[in-house]
Amino acid sequence: MKNIKIIVLLILFPLSLFVLSLTIGSTQHVGLVELFQRMCLQLGLIQDQHLLSDASLNTILWQVRLPRVLLTFMVGAALASSGGVLQAIFRNPIVDPFTLGISSGSAFGAALAMLFPIMSVNLSAFIFGVCAVGLTYLVSYSGARTSIVGMVLAGMVISGVFTALLTLLQYLSDPYKLQAIVQWTMGNLHTASWSKVYSAMGPISVGLFVIVLYRWKLNLLSLGDQEALAIGVNPRIIKLILIGVATMITASAVAAVGVISLFGLIIPHISRMIFGPNNNISVWANISIGGSFLLLIDDFSRAVMPFEIPIGVFTMIVGAPLFIYLMRRNAMNWNS
Repeated sequence: MKNIKIIVLLILFPLSLFVLSLTIGSTQHVGLVELFQRMCLQLGLIQDQHLLSDASLNTILWQVRLPRVLLTFMVGAALASSGGVLQAIFRNPIVDPFTLGISSGSAFGAALAMLFPIMSVNLSAFIFGVCAVGLTYLVSYSGARTSIVGMVLAGMVISGVFTALLTLLQYLSDPYKLQAIVQWTMGNLHTASWSKVYSAMGPISVGLFVIVLYRWKLNLLSLGDQEALAIGVNPRIIKLILIGVATMITASAVAAVGVISLFGLIIPHISRMIFGPNNNISVWANISIGGSFLLLIDDFSRAVMPFEIPIGVFTMIVGAPLFIYLMRRNAMNWNS
């Protein structure tokens, strides 16, 4: 029964949702049969003059919806995985990319690149995301060691500093760039394109691969440094690698779609509620549930509303009540 639940929730549900998402849109609804025919047409398996003549729908499907669906799933998987990794490393249920300043630093870097185009948005977001984590570590470093509580508190301070700097950039921007930066900081997917998919796919894919590769070591880190050292694992090196990877995929996600606050906090908890605390499974669950949940919210916003609400706002409107419901229903005990 447990294996069936894993297969359904982690494989079949994301695949089904991915296909259904291609049929949903404010411009034109496409049935599953017609979608299958157009997929076969795109792959060259069939030839149909009627389908070929409707070039506008082909453009909507393969140039607008498909890159948006792919980008949405990647960003959701990246943020959820990053949050899950950080919570396991610091053994703290309130840690996420925003808490350690990664999201705020990346947001500031991306906005700075938008205002002063000296370097690419992705590169700038990554550099300042790394700077934020580095500053968090330096501030919390004391007496040849870094405490978990100290690093979380330092991260909140550094996050506030970069948020203030981002506000300063908005104040200094002209009205046109200000509008673009404000819309971007609320999180948006309506600007998804193949170029954004290509730019985000490399860092996110590599980062997720490393997280999957180190998933069993996350169980050791969650026990504590002394326990990890006792079985011959160097926790400092593993933490450095995983924090760097979490920074990379978070920066890539932020650079692609903007800031989606608290998503990396909520999804890892939902994964643990369903599959338990074993990181061998929860790592896969974060990828699947994170991508699926963000995709589901995006589908809902496109299908229900006549206009698009920024995804960062919609995520909190939909995700927070769901999280509270699951928390109350499962009677969460953070000490267990």
